[in-house]
Amino acid sequence: MAVPEYRVTHHRPDDSDLDRRIEGLAGPSGANGNFWYENIDTLIQGIENSIYRLWTVDSAGNSVWIVVDENRNRKYLRTQSDGVVPNNLLALPHY
Repeated sequence: MAVPEYRVTHHRPDDSDLDRRIEGLAGPSGANGNFWYENIDTLIQGIENSIYRLWTVDSAGNSVWIVVDENRNRKYLRTQSDGVVPNNLLALPHY
């Protein structure tokens, strides 16, 4: 069975936790103009448990997967093509 894939087009910053930086992500939900939104912890669990895959478009126009990474024992999301500024997820419009 194929794992569902969802496009991410927006992020919600976490202004209360400067180390975390992203509170959640959002993307289009069908043709009706609505958006889905999930908090960062739910998204990390969903990716780790293969419930869904997330992708976005980087600054060069490439489709890139969003993956879970860890720094100082704290999990976070990044795109596979990250590594140069700007950060692809933080560069997305606010939701």
